[in-house]
Amino acid sequence: MVRLKDLYENKTVPALMKEFNYKNKMDVPRLEKVVINVGMGDMAHQKDLLDPIRDELASISGQRPALTRAKKSVSNFKIREGVPLGYKVTLRKERMYEFLDRLINFVIPRIRDFRGISRTAFDKQGNYTLGVKEQTVFPEIVLDKIPVTHGMDICIVTSAKTKEESMSLLAGLGMPFAKEKIADEAGSEQGKQKREEDK
Repeated sequence: MVRLKDLYENKTVPALMKEFNYKNKMDVPRLEKVVINVGMGDMAHQKDLLDPIRDELASISGQRPALTRAKKSVSNFKIREGVPLGYKVTLRKERMYEFLDRLINFVIPRIRDFRGISRTAFDKQGNYTLGVKEQTVFPEIVLDKIPVTHGMDICIVTSAKTKEESMSLLAGLGMPFAKEKIADEAGSEQGKQKREEDK
């Protein structure tokens, strides 16, 4: 069994049942899928970057990415219908658990000046989106072979009905959320800077 899946079933599920007073294991929030998206932006007009970015995402996820194209033209962004916009991968079941295990235990700790991931990046359905600024934090990437540095969005889709349930689920799997005190201090510092700018 995949290590993270074993952790979920044997430790996270009992902890969540106790925390939220679930009567049945089927009521406990679970991971449904992980969607990794690389938006190419200005790189979309450079066809020689399509294959390298596809291969990088395949190496990171263990699955062949799907090319996403523009559904309509947007003149302000110089985008024509059918132009490549990026790549995305949807991971489920074992591959989803394997990827999250590597993300939590190997990738996130490699992020420079890391102080915990945001506690506010949840949507109303309890899904969490994490932005990674550079693909170089993934150990699968060979630095000498990357043509360009780019980021990606990682969306973790859960069956949770609230932000609190989803946060407890992800925390139970080892997701290193920023401590509330640190988040509050950052917010206070930003507020102080804004007040000084307004003067």
